[in-house]
Amino acid sequence: MTYEIAFLGPKATFTDLAVSRLFPDAKKIPMPTILDCLDAVEKGEVKLALVPIENALEGSVNITIDYLTHEAQLPIRGEIIIPIQQHYMVHPNHNNPEFKPDIVYSHSHAIAQCHKFLHRELKGIPYEYTTSTAAAAKMVKENPERKIAAIANEIAAEEYGLVITNRNIHDYSHNHTKFVVISHEEVEYHGHLAAEGGRKTTLMVMLPADYTGALHQVLSAFAWRKLNLSKIESRPMKTGLGDYLFIIDVEMAMDEVLIPGTIAELEALGCKVSVLGSYPSFSVKSGVMQE
Repeated sequence: MTYEIAFLGPKATFTDLAVSRLFPDAKKIPMPTILDCLDAVEKGEVKLALVPIENALEGSVNITIDYLTHEAQLPIRGEIIIPIQQHYMVHPNHNNPEFKPDIVYSHSHAIAQCHKFLHRELKGIPYEYTTSTAAAAKMVKENPERKIAAIANEIAAEEYGLVITNRNIHDYSHNHTKFVVISHEEVEYHGHLAAEGGRKTTLMVMLPADYTGALHQVLSAFAWRKLNLSKIESRPMKTGLGDYLFIIDVEMAMDEVLIPGTIAELEALGCKVSVLGSYPSFSVKSGVMQE
């Protein structure tokens, strides 16, 4: 099956690379923002969206989580984790050792991932955020007369004809980003180019108000059933200061006994529980995919 998939564009973003690994034959539709991707699925303009949800260094992508928990009932249908390698690149017109840019452009997460390089090599030079790393590369390509540079991946350098002058400038070598597949419908992954890593179930849990020890009892409901949790994260409920909901990843597929029993126990405690998705997990190993 050939899908139409919305992704954070333009071409050659890390999201674009993730789509290519999971859906190599898909019709890819670049969108300017994560919200545009998710809105396109909600309105039925596309069948799927693939958007970032978590980075190993910078943490959760809150705009994605908040949309899925507050704005729309869009199920998670899969996830893929890819290695992130950031490179410093310039227009060919400025490819000389003496060149120093007036501004460095990139996505906010990429800038945060490369602070040591920026402080050491480009100290005092300002940076400006773009909607994606590829958008930064595109800006450099379209403004050859300006003294600007970008931080992006290798595919972006190829796509936009830039020269990489410093490779692998990220602070930590183990950086990865997790992307999720969002769709109202079930998704097939025939022909994917990634390693399969089992299944997960993601729950959203809202605790009862003014309930002493509620979080401990929530975790106990998973613990005595020996359900392994790979993630538990709090997010504001947006109803008042101190009101939080919890996003919990369980390392197994939705079954007929353990997870439904856990949900029933949590609801008996007064919690509100929603299943955000039960889905397969994929990964791309470092060195397999150029970034």
